[in-house]
Amino acid sequence: MNDSPGWATPGSSPSDGERPGTPAEQPPAQPADAPKWSAEQPPPGQWQSPAPGQNPPPQPQQPQPGPGWGAYGGQYGHPGGPGQWGPPPAAKPGVIPLRPLSVGEILDGAVATMRAHWRSVLPITLVVATVVEVVSMLIQKYALEDLMLSMDRGNITPEQLISSLGGTFSVTAAAWFLQFIGTIIVTAMLTMIFSKAVLGQHSSISGAWRDARPQLLRLAGLTLLMAVGAILLFAVLLVPALLARSIGLAALAGFVCIGLFIWLGIKLILASPALMLERGTVFKSFARSSKLVNGSWWRIFGITALTWIIVAIFGAIILFPLQMIGFSVFGGGLGSMQDPAAALAWGPLILTAIGTIIAQAVVMPIQSGVTVLLYVDQRIRREGLDLELARAAGVENYGG
Repeated sequence: MNDSPGWATPGSSPSDGERPGTPAEQPPAQPADAPKWSAEQPPPGQWQSPAPGQNPPPQPQQPQPGPGWGAYGGQYGHPGGPGQWGPPPAAKPGVIPLRPLSVGEILDGAVATMRAHWRSVLPITLVVATVVEVVSMLIQKYALEDLMLSMDRGNITPEQLISSLGGTFSVTAAAWFLQFIGTIIVTAMLTMIFSKAVLGQHSSISGAWRDARPQLLRLAGLTLLMAVGAILLFAVLLVPALLARSIGLAALAGFVCIGLFIWLGIKLILASPALMLERGTVFKSFARSSKLVNGSWWRIFGITALTWIIVAIFGAIILFPLQMIGFSVFGGGLGSMQDPAAALAWGPLILTAIGTIIAQAVVMPIQSGVTVLLYVDQRIRREGLDLELARAAGVENYGG
């Protein structure tokens, strides 16, 4: 086990159906009609052998199973009855049960972590979102407003227009860089918080920073490499079509580009938690994500798309009313929402920034949590990570 909290060092994945810790020799297979008994038998004191020549004591009659029957404490089916045998309920030391997860359990685990660890989660997202939005608001107010005023003047020279565009691009690039840094910090720290929440452990802000700090540069490199790859993908496919001045070819190239972008995005979506929790290199994390996603692409795509839809609706519910209030009270009415000049007034800018901060403070933890739990779920399904997590959480006799 490495020094990351609660995670096994990834090695060669066991073949399908294997679990770590399985003995080399398996007992011979039983006939199909043989009864399947629980591994946990009653204590020896409850079993009595009849004396010689003495009839065995009569056994109490078992109640007949009915609908929803669960025998022996409600965990197992009645032997010989219509109820089926099943495994005992999975251990749940933290926000998720230690077994393959359903879609609802992944989403519920992300929300449950926010509720249980809000003292660590919300300050991180609020601080980063506030800094980024304040800088973006100031850029929109001054840089973009100056650019619009310069373009409205009919006597502006090309040199003045180029200078104004250059200044606007510079401050916008600075805002993008600040947002990039903030996203890296939030992703890294939330990943560590969610990893401990799976084990039922609490994380402080300082502890999450201490755990995440060694991998920040690698996470920044991974994120930057993915962004550059996306730009190159668009350039390679779209530039030839645009140079050919063919609308049909450009549309086809656009569809192909979007499809490849989505496919690669899902293929590499688990690279970030793999990098943070396994403490590998950037390219090894890409390989790990591809290996974990292999065979489950559509499932992970569906869960990711559902998460994006949920957070988009939630963000719109928070942001849109504040925008309408800002334009109604400070921007000259709802009709001014289409006016770029009205959007740069202080009232709409401030209310929009407040709505964005509130939305991001909730959206970012949900997105990060779903990604981390998808990673955990795939490793449980493929590599038996639940056994390692149970040991790390101190669950006794798990997997026996």
